[in-house]
Amino acid sequence: MRLGTIVGRRGNSAVVVRDDRCLPVPLPGLRSVREIAGAGDDGLDLVAAFVRAASPSAWLPLDAIAHAPPVPDPGAIYTFGLNYDGPGAAARPDRPLVYGKAPSSVAAHGATLAWDREVTDNVDAEVELGVVVGADSTAFGYTVIDDVSSRDDWLDGDQWLIGKSMPGFCPVGPWVVTADELDVSDLRLECLVNGEPIQDGTTADMRFSIREVLAYLGRHLELRPGDLIATGTPPRLATPPGPGRRLRPGDVVTCRIAGIGALVTRVA
Repeated sequence: MRLGTIVGRRGNSAVVVRDDRCLPVPLPGLRSVREIAGAGDDGLDLVAAFVRAASPSAWLPLDAIAHAPPVPDPGAIYTFGLNYDGPGAAARPDRPLVYGKAPSSVAAHGATLAWDREVTDNVDAEVELGVVVGADSTAFGYTVIDDVSSRDDWLDGDQWLIGKSMPGFCPVGPWVVTADELDVSDLRLECLVNGEPIQDGTTADMRFSIREVLAYLGRHLELRPGDLIATGTPPRLATPPGPGRRLRPGDVVTCRIAGIGALVTRVA
């Protein structure tokens, strides 16, 4: 099942996505993706039954809605570094390397990214497989995360949380694919700027698997339904525009993962 969140006149609403349409979910206690994630298999069964009974007229065209982040209010966002093998990759750490992003940094598919360039003008994008945590600290589903980060030494080398957490620095979406419908062991990940690839990899090159990532976090802290995990990113390509290419006004960033979809962000 594909689940998203749309902006409505009365606030955000969880939706089921099918082809080019979506169906709002008005079920009590299951009105957000976070609530559905926390309800586990029983919640998904209720949503599936609702979908089967829904009138065709209740479905909305995707091109007529405004996307919100699939999980607009994650309790926490955990990010993993140095988690991919590949040409140019740094050495594998002995244990998972965990950073974080502030929940206030989330943004939706199609959002415009803007920041104070007097603070940093050295910002880039990274495609990452995102995990939405479900009941019992399991993987409820998967999404696309663009781990936008400042690369200034005083942020990237010293204040990682701040350098990764400015408003809009965590685009997520366009939706969540539930874990029962997607094998994530070998999915292609791509990041393109204005159609030019800056990353091209596969989840088969992950050093610590989804299971290991969840287990490592769960040994040290409390995972809650709706938390997001960005599981790492492939090395930058050496081909043009090259690893040093930073985001500039007018850029269009596309982060794409096979089996999930494409997350698009425009840079102001």
